[in-house]
Amino acid sequence: MIKRMVIMLVLVGGLGGGLYWFQTFKQTMISQALSEYAAAPQTVSAIPIGYDTWQQQLRAIGTLRASQGVDVTPQVPGVIEEITFESGQDVEAGAVLVRLALNENASRFEQLEAAAALAASTYQRSQQEFRENIVSQAQLDVDLGNLKTAQAEVKAQQALIDQRSVKAPFAGRLGLRLVDKGQYLTPGVAIVTLQAIDQLYLDFHLPQQALGQVATGQKVTVRVDAFPDRSFEGSLSAINAQVDASTRNVQVRASLPNPDRKLLPGMYATVEIATAAPERLLTLPVTAITFNPYGSTVFVVQDAGKDSQGNDRQTVTQTLVETGATRGDQIAVVSGVTEGQTIVTAGQLKLTNGTAVVIDNAVQPSASPTPSPSAQ
Repeated sequence: MIKRMVIMLVLVGGLGGGLYWFQTFKQTMISQALSEYAAAPQTVSAIPIGYDTWQQQLRAIGTLRASQGVDVTPQVPGVIEEITFESGQDVEAGAVLVRLALNENASRFEQLEAAAALAASTYQRSQQEFRENIVSQAQLDVDLGNLKTAQAEVKAQQALIDQRSVKAPFAGRLGLRLVDKGQYLTPGVAIVTLQAIDQLYLDFHLPQQALGQVATGQKVTVRVDAFPDRSFEGSLSAINAQVDASTRNVQVRASLPNPDRKLLPGMYATVEIATAAPERLLTLPVTAITFNPYGSTVFVVQDAGKDSQGNDRQTVTQTLVETGATRGDQIAVVSGVTEGQTIVTAGQLKLTNGTAVVIDNAVQPSASPTPSPSAQ
């Protein structure tokens, strides 16, 4: 009986020891696996933070318009006899664009000219006869009145004939021709558009809070999508005399020289107005900042010695920062980091304090102060 009890106790002890060893081994392996998993580095992109020249600016979107622009139309009805321009042509002020058929206007002008010549001859004869006391002063005055009336009718008819030649009211560039030879025109029908594009206006709106920061003569920089790598300089020429009561915005106009005529009326444009002296500020891509209810943070990359294989190891530390204004894809950092520190710019969702990282900058977020859509 005692022998059986001893054997049973040995078996139970062996089974208990085996279970204990198995549980200990399992916990050790799980801890080792978790340790290895936690140590796996995360791939991020990162850049050293540095100073950049920061110009405080107001930005707005507006539309370009010509300094002068009209649809050229006839003042009198008539049939087009001659078209003297080509679409897209540059013309001088007073250049004839279209001639309408004169019809009876030419013969009527000749009649009035003949009547005026007869009235002039009659008046000259009356003057001679008046000096010889053959006619009275009253007759001389009547002949003078007839002469002036005839000359006025000639001028009026000449004005009607001149109106049948449609001219450019100012120098500029013509648009597309909208009429054809032989077409009957009525007053107000557009023949072609004429735009003076050597100087353009850019009309845009600013919030009323910005009125204290702008004044006429202030320099502006204009960019358009058609020329993404080029900027155009101009100046503020006028500020509207009232604020729009529905939007609380004020309309502002900038004058923009256009000597090479690259810009055209109707273009959408972005305008930037410098409002203060340039500053040197630490800047980062906006993507580097993690915005939280308790504050904005960045992940700072730090050296963490060597790993088990002797390779350099880097980890991250989450740091609170105070941010300033934004400019395009850039954001100013007022405090929390110093120049030269390496800051994670992408991949923060995978990180916590102490996470090991590998930096791969094959794809780097944009940090342009004037971003534009990429061509697809």
